[in-house]
Amino acid sequence: MTRTLPPRRLLAVAAALALVGGPIDAMAGNGPHRKATLDGSEPACPLGTFLCPPRPYNYAMCRPNAMLEFYDPTLSRDSSLRDTSNTYVRATHVDSSDQTVYHLSGNVRMDRADQRLQADTIDYNDDTTDYDARGNVRYQDAGQLMASTHVRGNNDASTGTADDVRYQMLDSRGNGVARRAQMFDADRTLYTRATYSTCDVGDRLWEFRGGTISINKETGRGVARNATFRVGKVPLLYLPWFSFPVDNRRMTGFLQPTFGHTSRSGYMLSTPYYLNLAPNYDATLDPRIYTTRGFLLDTEFRYLTAGSSGIIDVQYLPHDHGPTDLDTTTDTKGTNRYRYTIKDSTHLWESWNFSTSIDRTSDNNFLYDFGNQLGGAPVYLLTSTAQIAGGGKWWNASVGGTAYQNMNPFLTDASLPYRQLPYANFNVDLPLNRWLEFGMTNQFVAFRKPGFVEGGREDIEPWIAADFGNQAWFVRPRAAWRYTAYQLRNGYQNYGYFGLLGSGTSTPFTQSSPSRSLPIVSVDSGLVFDRDTSLFGKDYTQTLEPRLYYLYVPYRDQNNLPLFDTSMMSFDYWQLFSTNQFSGADRQMNANNLTAAITTRLLDDGGVERLSASFGQIRYFTPQKVQAPNGANTSAPATDWSGSAYVAQLDLQLSDRWKLGSSYQWNPNTRHNDMAMLQVQGRLGQDGVVNFAYRYRSGLMEQYSVSAVYPLSDRWRLIGAWTYAEPVRGVVNPLKGTIEALAGVEYDSCCVTLRLVDRSYVNQGYYGVGPSPTPGRTNLRDNAVMFEVVFKGLGSTGGKVDPLLRRDILGYQ
Repeated sequence: MTRTLPPRRLLAVAAALALVGGPIDAMAGNGPHRKATLDGSEPACPLGTFLCPPRPYNYAMCRPNAMLEFYDPTLSRDSSLRDTSNTYVRATHVDSSDQTVYHLSGNVRMDRADQRLQADTIDYNDDTTDYDARGNVRYQDAGQLMASTHVRGNNDASTGTADDVRYQMLDSRGNGVARRAQMFDADRTLYTRATYSTCDVGDRLWEFRGGTISINKETGRGVARNATFRVGKVPLLYLPWFSFPVDNRRMTGFLQPTFGHTSRSGYMLSTPYYLNLAPNYDATLDPRIYTTRGFLLDTEFRYLTAGSSGIIDVQYLPHDHGPTDLDTTTDTKGTNRYRYTIKDSTHLWESWNFSTSIDRTSDNNFLYDFGNQLGGAPVYLLTSTAQIAGGGKWWNASVGGTAYQNMNPFLTDASLPYRQLPYANFNVDLPLNRWLEFGMTNQFVAFRKPGFVEGGREDIEPWIAADFGNQAWFVRPRAAWRYTAYQLRNGYQNYGYFGLLGSGTSTPFTQSSPSRSLPIVSVDSGLVFDRDTSLFGKDYTQTLEPRLYYLYVPYRDQNNLPLFDTSMMSFDYWQLFSTNQFSGADRQMNANNLTAAITTRLLDDGGVERLSASFGQIRYFTPQKVQAPNGANTSAPATDWSGSAYVAQLDLQLSDRWKLGSSYQWNPNTRHNDMAMLQVQGRLGQDGVVNFAYRYRSGLMEQYSVSAVYPLSDRWRLIGAWTYAEPVRGVVNPLKGTIEALAGVEYDSCCVTLRLVDRSYVNQGYYGVGPSPTPGRTNLRDNAVMFEVVFKGLGSTGGKVDPLLRRDILGYQ
């Protein structure tokens, strides 16, 4: 028999029977909790992406039919239709003789929108809204399944009690059992003798068992009391009180632990604990035990207000009991060690903001001992800045300061850049009409560095530029005047480029207020041709883009100007169109040059660039007289080359699974290769990736690197990365041999992910063209082993190992 009832009636009972919310969904950690679809589908990170986001939880390895036995996948998933839908009741027998109490029996089924309630017998009082469902009670809606032997309660009061409950959440896959479930109102439910896991029903790799579990939808919080955490059948952890979230809101709780070992600090155990203090601020406490050095506490506090946002992070280790360190310049045994990081951005008024980033440590051994195990390349200095900045439609300005701390324990502070205390910038970019604009860059900096010449520098460059053309051609003339002046501090006569003259490294400065003034004129022009073409049976649009760039800068003698923040930039394709080959303002190259370059591209029907190839060279009409200082001389000798190195670069992606990028420079003057780079990336299966790279720059480096994620099966992945450097002639203490080697294995199952990684790497040291530190104190190696367990549904999607792999393996997820 089938009957239609008013929408508010019996199916509202079914809503009351459901488990409220998603029990024990996840501890949110420090970021938003991300969900995967039930089949684990997630688009792969695009080829060439520098840093891929973490993968969301992947439930593809769960049994596809691992649902409670009455699950109907054809039932609607749209819960928004409940209030306007009719309720359809099917039963073998229906008795409503008094029109108040309905007695339904015999395979009772009630459907409304996404809801379905089934039982052997259901009694419902239309006046009091009391209900009683008995015998094989089953409930399904868009988010969950629930089975019980007996459910009774009141619909209007949203109260109810269910016995012998089995439940399963359809989104988070959380499932478990409870001896009894009591619903006190629409938001609060208490479960007695309950369990929870995201593993398949009947296949528990892990689960929580609680004496009681209470859920509050209004606060988004659940509490388990007298709970044990079990791996397999082994109780691993007892928790008298345990808090967890029931939705995607952040919630206080433990994050993923990490266990590891390094030769500098011994075995390490990290057990971070997240504190959701308020909607606009939170904290993370990360206590770590280092067997060689002691107990370290890392405390991070984040805040967000109407006018400010920032992070305060403090790491503190009292009384380091590590061994006496004879390798470095500082012995830290018995000292209190710390690192603090403060980052803040505060709105002051209108367009003006204050921002700061302070990063300091107790000693320059800190990162050598604690910071590089999972941090990628060694960090040789920490930068601290503070500035006030603002701007308008055609201008921007800033004033602030920058300081540095040496983090290489094998070098002195003489290796640090100059501090900029203070600096000020004011820039203008004002359109005069649709093709003409006027601009100006202005900078003042006070440079400070003990043992070296100090002073202030102002650099002013007004310019005017025009832009003529359309989609097929362009001509862009530009004229500027650059004025740079210095005010050196007293005692400047005692210094040269490389510090005090006592070392005999350079000639002295002879003027307290040297200056430089010159014009800079350029004309950039190009054409764009396109045509339809085909390649390997596919249609493309091909472009041909010739380009000419002329630059004129007269020569000025700059040998008496100090070098505060200037160095020669690496030559690449974009240097063909640059007005200066030096960074900073202490040197301005002279030029009477013409650059000729050409680019061709292949665009598919969707506008995706499948191929880009460029080639170019600078032709010099006058010698390049302005050079960087060279040893004891005031400058390197001028070069009288007729042309620069030939520069070529190629980016190719004819397939969605393979991408190639390369660049090459050949110098016709020395007849040597100046630079070469080749990088290839490919996809292996659905979530595997392989990378190969070769990098060479004459006199500086020659390195090979290979990295891969190789899927052995749906559950197992091999992980590896290797970087090798050839020794370079003329470089003191060059990096050579294996710079970094990483090998690991990852196991992913329905509800657990395991990662084991072994990393051998150059931790700290010195390499370069200058004087070296004490022999034996260079390019020291370290080894770190990290093991991580991720219980899906009980923490953030990644721990400490995951960010390392995403940095070292391009395309890793």
